[in-house]
Amino acid sequence: MTRTALLPAIARLSAALVLGLALAGCGRDDAAAARVAAEIQPGTTCSLDGMLLADYPGPKAQIHYQGAPAPEFFCDTVELFSMLLKPEQVRPVTAAYVQDMGRADWSHPQGHWILAQDGWYVLGSQKHGSMGPTIASFAQEADARRFAGDHGGRVLKFAEIKPEMVDLSGGAQHDQRM
Repeated sequence: MTRTALLPAIARLSAALVLGLALAGCGRDDAAAARVAAEIQPGTTCSLDGMLLADYPGPKAQIHYQGAPAPEFFCDTVELFSMLLKPEQVRPVTAAYVQDMGRADWSHPQGHWILAQDGWYVLGSQKHGSMGPTIASFAQEADARRFAGDHGGRVLKFAEIKPEMVDLSGGAQHDQRM
């Protein structure tokens, strides 16, 4: 294998290893997650595009990076998975949270944070989030299956979501307010 072919492979492996090690230590229960997850405030913005989270529907997410004083928020779970699964991600993650859409209001989600790696996800539903097509997040498998039955899509666990399933290209095309 040439050096130019080896470097991207090492980068992907390193990112996966950092993510796996960081999230492996985050096996807390829901009460612990509620104490650690930060809440969305009226002025909370998305780390990727500056959108106000409170202005948009669908599940939100946050990543806590080692050494960072505050989490980075994302207006959509697709953005969270993009940050966690892409080979460019090398910062140590201490926790990642998503909202339990089995309990949160889809139109105005607040609270109900769960550890991302413990969630059930619905990929490919007809229900859109802030950036268009989203990956709906749930604490309970039954809620995810009910959602998929109502809105389409397939139910997956965190580890089943692969980088090729995460597409950020649709966001601006679907947001009529940008």
